[in-house]
Amino acid sequence: MLALGSSAAAAAPADPLDQSIDFGQSVATDTAVLSAGHIDLGPRIIDGEFTLLVHDDAAKADATAQSVWRQPEQTVIALTDAALLPVPGDPAYAFLGVPAGESVSVIPQTQNPDVAWVGWNTQDPGVMDVIDRGVTLSLAAVDGPGALVVYLQSGTFGEPEVLWDSRSPEPASVWVDVNTHTHANWVFTEPGVYLAQFRIDADLVDGSTVSDTQSLRFAVGDATDPQAALAATPVVAEADVAAGSADEADSAADAATESAAATSSTTVILVAVIAFVALLLIVGLTVVVLRGNRAKRLALAARGDR
Repeated sequence: MLALGSSAAAAAPADPLDQSIDFGQSVATDTAVLSAGHIDLGPRIIDGEFTLLVHDDAAKADATAQSVWRQPEQTVIALTDAALLPVPGDPAYAFLGVPAGESVSVIPQTQNPDVAWVGWNTQDPGVMDVIDRGVTLSLAAVDGPGALVVYLQSGTFGEPEVLWDSRSPEPASVWVDVNTHTHANWVFTEPGVYLAQFRIDADLVDGSTVSDTQSLRFAVGDATDPQAALAATPVVAEADVAAGSADEADSAADAATESAAATSSTTVILVAVIAFVALLLIVGLTVVVLRGNRAKRLALAARGDR
């Protein structure tokens, strides 16, 4: 990983992360297997819906090609055995959980022209117009034969900074500012099909909140059929299940509160009606008594006159 990072950096342009994305760039409807080139995960606003898509920046390598956005469920990122690298002996890489010298498949932080170069961006103009400051990008779940670890490293000798590790019991989140373009090292410890489920959350400038969850599909190793990755069914992350349960619980609580409020209101009205009726009865009874007493007095007075 270190050797690849050094050699790739030497051949890379001055600022390979410099990019701009055209407003309203088209969304492809076909399936695609991407084994090389520049690829980003990023948010778009499509028909008013906030969604995570895959940006296939084909024009970066071929000026005659067209860069497009792709649906994650129709896109496979294929890593051939060209991505295999030995784990360094440096203890700083112990977090990978793989013995030094063993091979793992790596998407490097600096581009290797023989390997898909995967990152993420928040640079779609429509997104930048409505997002307030940035987004939270979380790795919610990974389904695959091994572990997926994503980490950043500053330069050749900087300490690795782990962003996501699929073995972590809790989903990890990364804050991404608006108009940001980032690439990191992606390490797959075993060949096979991986579905990496990412969730994105954002506050909008109008005060509302939006989110979406999508799965990146990887076919790792020459022996792994990309079609198997296309056919794979994403796992449902526990966080999403919990979020759904929480939403259902909130809805139930709201309904119960409304019902209780309605019942309380009905009770108050009923009590008021009963009290009013009782008052009328008391007033009526009082009038009857008074009239009876008056009648008695009049009767007694009449007897006296006789």
